[in-house]
Amino acid sequence: MKLGKLRSLNSISWVRKSIIRTKWHIYTKFWGMDIARSASFSMKTHFDKTYPKGVHIGERSYVAFDVAILAHDMTRGLYLHTRIGDDCFIGARSIILPGITIGSGSIVGSGSVVTKDVPPHSIVAGNPAKVIRSDIEVGPFGRFTNAEETKMRLVASGAFD
Repeated sequence: MKLGKLRSLNSISWVRKSIIRTKWHIYTKFWGMDIARSASFSMKTHFDKTYPKGVHIGERSYVAFDVAILAHDMTRGLYLHTRIGDDCFIGARSIILPGITIGSGSIVGSGSVVTKDVPPHSIVAGNPAKVIRSDIEVGPFGRFTNAEETKMRLVASGAFD
């Protein structure tokens, strides 16, 4: 395959998966972070390396690019455990402050600053992040259960030509 003929980054997704798997090994084995094997994250996610044992990411959760997950606060001398539950989605450029727990099945909107715990099955957004919807139903990686139906409708309508 010539580089000029690359139609989609999905055709080389195995490269990304290999890099992420290597980073997962470094984060969990060398730094001591608690990141579930089924969790996924962007290559540009920023996990706190000052207190790496305080970073906990649940099963089938996804952390997007430029997200900062903090487990320490240097100014107050705090070293806290920051937890993201199972089946969560953390949107791009969000900041999760030290000691926060994001409940399972929750979504954090892009650019949010999470200063308080997020209840399970909620959507939060903003700065500071506030609950904008509760009792949501998501599947793996915080994806809405009807997301595949929506995609198929768009494909059928020709939106992805």
